[in-house]
Amino acid sequence: MRKFIGAIIVFALVFTVSSNLYAEDQPAAAAPAAAPTAPAAPAAEAAPAAAPAAPAVTGSAALSVLNHYIFRGYELSSHSAVFQPTLTINYAGFSANLWSNIDTSEHATQNFAPVTTSRGHNNYDETDLTLNYTYNIDKLALTGGFIYYGTQYAPETEEVYVSGTYDMIAHPTLAIYRDVNHYPGTYFNLSFSQSIPVYKETTVDLGASFGYEAGSSNFWDTYVANKGFVGSHYSAFHDGMGKVGYTIPVTKLFSVQPVVQYWFPLSSDASKTVTDKSGVHGFNPDGQLKDIFVYGVNLTFSF
Repeated sequence: MRKFIGAIIVFALVFTVSSNLYAEDQPAAAAPAAAPTAPAAPAAEAAPAAAPAAPAVTGSAALSVLNHYIFRGYELSSHSAVFQPTLTINYAGFSANLWSNIDTSEHATQNFAPVTTSRGHNNYDETDLTLNYTYNIDKLALTGGFIYYGTQYAPETEEVYVSGTYDMIAHPTLAIYRDVNHYPGTYFNLSFSQSIPVYKETTVDLGASFGYEAGSSNFWDTYVANKGFVGSHYSAFHDGMGKVGYTIPVTKLFSVQPVVQYWFPLSSDASKTVTDKSGVHGFNPDGQLKDIFVYGVNLTFSF
């Protein structure tokens, strides 16, 4: 809980600094125009308005190279580099995203068992598909979607989700995910992000997120010493994350972003272990969360 409070304080400071920088960056309001001294002459007959342009197809292709694969605080790789290619297509509010993880040298963690029987093998171990639609109401963007998790190291599953983002300083976003297949439960995530111009087109990119996991099936039974996974369903403030990136536009379409992330458990239940005669077990059936630094680089080509 102290880490959670500390993270909130840090983010509040970042929010204040970025708010001031954002305000300084905005142009001053224009002075009101003077009233005309005489009625304007009638304008010539206006030409017919042009038909609105058809929505354009946009998208991006990206590649992240990182020292860890972390998902909602769970450590899904260790002692290796991971490559994460992404392809996104957008059209008229609809979006499709294909994301993959390639582990160059699989090693077991407290949350992850390699697909291969011996450690150190590279493996293309996950491909996810996300489909969604976003509807804008003034400054509020509402999104609903579906995610298919094509995991080799665990049973495949699906989620539906909704999220809302308000266009203001820090762009607060609340997202709610519901697993509808193998791991029935609900995950809530509150996140913030802000890019601050530094020099010409380069920006410092700040972000933070806080998650709450609420299991609702027997899969989420917690561990009880000497009895096994027979406790109540796991529900807890789960994972926290803070990140800093530095985006460098190489061309109008291609950018490079070195990035550092810090992941940590938000509560004692998220990091709890239970010890008995058979050894140490995570209170959470997916294993405990711990403090992890992630660093690497994101390469993005937009079109």
